[in-house]
Amino acid sequence: MSKIAIVYHSGFGHTDVLARDVARGVTDSGGVADLLRIDGLQADFGEFFDRLADADAIIFGSPTYMGTVSAPMKAFMDASAKVYFTKQWKDKLGAAFTVSGSPSGDKLNTLTSLAIFAAQHGMLWIGTGQNPGNNDDESAATDAENRLGSFIGAMAQAANDSPDVTPKAGDRATARSLGRRVALAATRWRAGAAAVPLGAIDIQMMT
Repeated sequence: MSKIAIVYHSGFGHTDVLARDVARGVTDSGGVADLLRIDGLQADFGEFFDRLADADAIIFGSPTYMGTVSAPMKAFMDASAKVYFTKQWKDKLGAAFTVSGSPSGDKLNTLTSLAIFAAQHGMLWIGTGQNPGNNDDESAATDAENRLGSFIGAMAQAANDSPDVTPKAGDRATARSLGRRVALAATRWRAGAAAVPLGAIDIQMMT
């Protein structure tokens, strides 16, 4: 059974809604979801890093503020330098989701930043694996899965409304789909790791 950690910051509650949908997708696929919500003033991430070390995959979540990740999420990323130097996350699977008030909001920059962050840790990236949703005027508004057409990670729109009503159904379904995909990929990765021990590829490349 794969264990998927979901580490995220939520300033107004919208990212929290998505994180719980991601977790639902994980559990629907037989995985175990571990939700780790970053507090706005958090400076000590020791417990987070202990739990992340035990995960098969890590899904990062952040609202998009001013075109990039939120400050608390960046604090977590910066604090992971100790983990970086010991390569604790090498060969773990990684993925991400984000939300902003507008349909664009420069969310791509947030997801790209998180993908580069994962690459620096030696992680393997999992995108949405979805085609863009039906982009007609009606379905693109709320209902279509992956209606914002993102491949690198799950995107959602908060529409500057309460998290009780946004993100809408299509965006929440996209988050669940991402959770399912990562959980299934992690299960396959675990099975492959049992057959080919991690590090064997590095050894083969050296010989």
